[in-house]
Amino acid sequence: MTFHIITIFPHIFDSYLKEGILKRAQEKGLIEIKIHNLRDFTDDKRKTVDDRPFGGGPGMVLKIEPIYRAIKQIKSIKPIKRIKTILLSPQGKKFNQKIAYKLSKFSKLVLVCGRYEGVDERVAKYIADEEISIGDYILSGGELAAMVIIETVTRLIPGALGNIESIEERRVNQFPISNFHFPTHSYPVYTRPEVFEPKPGIKWRVPKILLSGNHKKIEEWRKKIGERG
Repeated sequence: MTFHIITIFPHIFDSYLKEGILKRAQEKGLIEIKIHNLRDFTDDKRKTVDDRPFGGGPGMVLKIEPIYRAIKQIKSIKPIKRIKTILLSPQGKKFNQKIAYKLSKFSKLVLVCGRYEGVDERVAKYIADEEISIGDYILSGGELAAMVIIETVTRLIPGALGNIESIEERRVNQFPISNFHFPTHSYPVYTRPEVFEPKPGIKWRVPKILLSGNHKKIEEWRKKIGERG
């Protein structure tokens, strides 16, 4: 299995991925981990990966263009069968062992690490196959979530665990895993460009309400969308 990590802080992974189970799994050729610096997929001298959110609000939002380019390049690598693109975000489905088992059946996993105020919603809507969260708490970005998913999935690959670890794994898996749900009240964020064209004839637009300048209506829209989540 190959894990592709898209991040703006590639060196965060330097130590963790070179120790323990993950190190041994890589040495055995069971997994391969490739880290992609999002800034390498920008088209300006400043290597800009973020911008202000449409409609106002705090923080910065990761732009869709470099993420789209990164994923497009990854998917161009043969073979492309059994590949899944995951956006790591607080709004995603709560990660558990059942999801880990499903992910372990893929040959490639692309993990997009969010940062700052979030990721342009068009990534979740048009590019990612699924959104996943590792819990109802706040982190600075998706890098830790990526590490959690990589280790959990790797443990399910035959040959990745030693004998003692395998015994412990079987013991833990005898017990059911409870899923706790905590309601989240957040809203999707968008940043420039207003219209993104992945290919001729296809346009992914920012909702018009966010371009209206009517802060009262924008606030009402955000509240309404947030309550759905």
